[in-house]
Amino acid sequence: MYRKEESTPIPPENFELPFEGKLSSDNRWVIMADLIPWKEFESEYSSGFSPEMGAPAKSFRMALGALIIKEKLGISDRETVEQIRENPYLQYFLGMSLYSNDMPFNPSMLVHFRERISGELVNKVNQEMVRKMLDKTSSQSTPKKTAEPEEEGSEPKNRGKLILDATCAPGDISYPTDLELLNQARKQTEKIIDFLYEQVKEQLSKKPRTYREVARKDYL
Repeated sequence: MYRKEESTPIPPENFELPFEGKLSSDNRWVIMADLIPWKEFESEYSSGFSPEMGAPAKSFRMALGALIIKEKLGISDRETVEQIRENPYLQYFLGMSLYSNDMPFNPSMLVHFRERISGELVNKVNQEMVRKMLDKTSSQSTPKKTAEPEEEGSEPKNRGKLILDATCAPGDISYPTDLELLNQARKQTEKIIDFLYEQVKEQLSKKPRTYREVARKDYL
């Protein structure tokens, strides 16, 4: 069951604290909360819930915000909840309007959050965040001189590959401790030995032994 909460966004200075003070508008969590289009994707998130059956689910902002906090800080589910309980900036990031020392949800809820928020939805949010950030940056920057047009018929220069999502990385990079690296080095060395042997096999009585079958068996 999902109940949409009609709450108007509040500025960080109006976030109520149990002690004197206000949230700073230049805090990283406040800035990020302003970039994420929470309401634009709430209907897509709530479509997976029954409007009548079941207990009320946590809001989309709290679910996605908790996952962002966990990944950005690189902490466990339990530590994520503890950090949220202790930090008013994180509570503001989750859409709470009043500081509370109580746990906002059980650590096991993050498992359900990960199941309910698909990778496709996260990619959509990332794209909107990048678009808003670029629009905001371009509006604040001063106009620059226009670049000279390229010659007609010339192909555009390749300037590399841009990865917009800072949390992603190419998956074909092995860790230094990956045993497959050692196995690949062994196979390449055997190819070099085979190639060199073909060049001088008439000068040698027999081919040097590499015990490649034994090495293959040990690797497996």
